Amino acid sequence: MKEIRFENVCKSYGKIEVVKDLNLTIKEGERLILLGPSGCGKSTTLRMIAGLEDVTSGSLYMDNQKVNDLPSGKRNVAMVFQNYALYPHMNVINNITYGLKVQKVPADEINRRTEAALEMLQLKEYKDRLPKDLSGGQRQRVALARAVVKQGDYFLLDEPLSNLDAQLRVSARKELVKIHETYKQTLVYVTHDQVEAMTVGDRIALMYQGRLQMVDTPDNVYHRPATIFTAKFIGSPPMNILDMDIYQDKATLANQTLQLSSDWSIYIQQIGEKELAFGIRPEHINLSKTPVQNGWKGHVKYVENHGNSYGIYIDVEGNELIAMSESKKWWPNELVYVEPRMEKIHMFNKQTTNSIGYPKSLIEE
Repeated sequence: MKEIRFENVCKSYGKIEVVKDLNLTIKEGERLILLGPSGCGKSTTLRMIAGLEDVTSGSLYMDNQKVNDLPSGKRNVAMVFQNYALYPHMNVINNITYGLKVQKVPADEINRRTEAALEMLQLKEYKDRLPKDLSGGQRQRVALARAVVKQGDYFLLDEPLSNLDAQLRVSARKELVKIHETYKQTLVYVTHDQVEAMTVGDRIALMYQGRLQMVDTPDNVYHRPATIFTAKFIGSPPMNILDMDIYQDKATLANQTLQLSSDWSIYIQQIGEKELAFGIRPEHINLSKTPVQNGWKGHVKYVENHGNSYGIYIDVEGNELIAMSESKKWWPNELVYVEPRMEKIHMFNKQTTNSIGYPKSLIEE
């Protein structure tokens, strides 16, 4: 089993703990995304897998073998670095084949793997060029080709697309998925970009301040976030999190009361939660110029153009929230009525910041 397993792994630099009690299993052959903001510990986690960082405490297993003390060269990993790390004095073909020659792979096998990688990544016409004569996107493809030809059991990528422009990123994401579907390695991909995470990953492991927040499919991370941090980090614009007084079937924001659905009010009473935060994504809010049956009254603060939609920032008695609108029919200081869709709301414990879950009827939808 070419799976990777962290058991209570910690990584410290002196007194600074950057990865804290990590328990995570990466399944054989899956694409797992390590996602989070800068400094959350995701690259350090990847480098521990590669053997470039030591494990301070806990156990790291690869293929059911404890590898805490196993040298990097014996882990059969292929890694793509953020800065590409190409040899400047070697042309493309030599950059790609150098590692194979060091490993004394037979020449005919080197040629076979290299031709396949050049074809897949559209690099044939650049094979004699030096890195300085390539664009950023071309260098990125060379780095990918070098990792592909190694055909390691584990394919590790540390923000490989961060130096590319938006259009190149889209095509590069497709190439990465295609490469993985061809070779089926266990792929671990570090990024801070949630779009990359949602489009590339089979599962997402979201980290914050060295701790794992949630591990699940992109759909579940988006639609059923486990923590307030997850809810706010995933989604653009982020989820609205409102500090409301919730009692039985009523949710009060400042002096305005929202009627909860019977499913939610029964569920909250059953689990006995009292100190709750209310979450609703911007795209799950309906806006109206006339009073609504179950919502709040506020004023537009400003309108943000997103191209195919508009972000409407609204003040509800000192509380700011954002809603999405397909049309630019809202203006600053205009009165607006806000109606959250009850089947799309989220509830979190204020103290732990963890989700309290969902009524059974919503989970089964």
